[in-house]
Amino acid sequence: MASAPSASRFADLLRSEGLTVVEVGDWETHNRNHKGPWGPVNGVMIHHTVTKGSAHTVDLCRTGYSGLPGPLCHGVITKDGRVHLVGYGRANHAGLGDPDVLAAVIADRTVPADNEATADGNRHFYGFECENMGDGKDPWPAAQLEAIERVSAAICRHHGWTERSVIGHLEWQPGKSDPRGFTMTSMRDRVRDRLAGGPSTPTPPPTGATYTVKPGDTLSGIATAHGVTVDALYAANKDRLKNKNEIFPGQELVIPKPGTAPKPAPLPKPARPVVDLSRLVAAARSNPEAKGTPVTYSGVRIVETALVDAGLLAKKYSDGHFGSSTVTAYAAWQRSKAGGNYRGDDANGIPGRDSLTRLGAKYGFDVVA
Repeated sequence: MASAPSASRFADLLRSEGLTVVEVGDWETHNRNHKGPWGPVNGVMIHHTVTKGSAHTVDLCRTGYSGLPGPLCHGVITKDGRVHLVGYGRANHAGLGDPDVLAAVIADRTVPADNEATADGNRHFYGFECENMGDGKDPWPAAQLEAIERVSAAICRHHGWTERSVIGHLEWQPGKSDPRGFTMTSMRDRVRDRLAGGPSTPTPPPTGATYTVKPGDTLSGIATAHGVTVDALYAANKDRLKNKNEIFPGQELVIPKPGTAPKPAPLPKPARPVVDLSRLVAAARSNPEAKGTPVTYSGVRIVETALVDAGLLAKKYSDGHFGSSTVTAYAAWQRSKAGGNYRGDDANGIPGRDSLTRLGAKYGFDVVA
């Protein structure tokens, strides 16, 4: 089971990833815990707000509206890249979603297409609302996209998760479109690369510098902000501190020289999904004529997810059945420049080695014969 960190530790985690964090009101205790449990937490969910104006957006996400009380997320990521913490605990952001998606997130697998809404997402996900109209025209500034990447990486790093634990609302609940304007596949790629590279850390102060404790500070937060370990900070201030949990506003702490301990090894990258070409071809030839919508090979769902991300297949047809809609979508991929510029019988919607390898290279899976 994955337990969420304390609220103060949560804020420190985000700051340690190089984020600018704005703490809004009583965010540490503002939640919907009286309506149900929060936890075990299993992933991070990204939304867009369909609002304009940072101040209005933050206030709305904190207080909610008639029929849906706040907080509507844990943090609001505004267009300038700042993260406004508005709640901590259970929040009204995810609603009911697909239990198969939740199972995939927990198992660190590619999420399947969402086709039901029976699992409690507010219990299992951190939620971040991102200031954007969600119309496909409102731009996503680089600072905002980087903040989404850093927020997701900070939480995944803390829990030991991979980028597969980061999903969009549109991947959780049927009928949702958020976030619109970038793909979650591209965002997960960014999170994966950031996890491999390690967190950003601020430049440490000179040896012997002092820091005055402020209200709300924790020893771990001060240590993180100055690039030192809690143990090193405590050892340098033993004569001033009774223990690691008792610090008081106004205290002067000596900041020790940053340690030379090696950084922890990055988390291993998860194995990529594998699609068997021969089994996929068999499904593509037999499924369209089959009665109902049988799933004859589980790898079809991986390919359909890629075709959805490529904008060639409607999400409702990503069901694991290589039916006529999937054949048509795959034929469009074969004809595309990225798919190989095939024509005639070579673009008939039946996967070939080259076109499938190209699809996997772009959308994250490997191919075996």
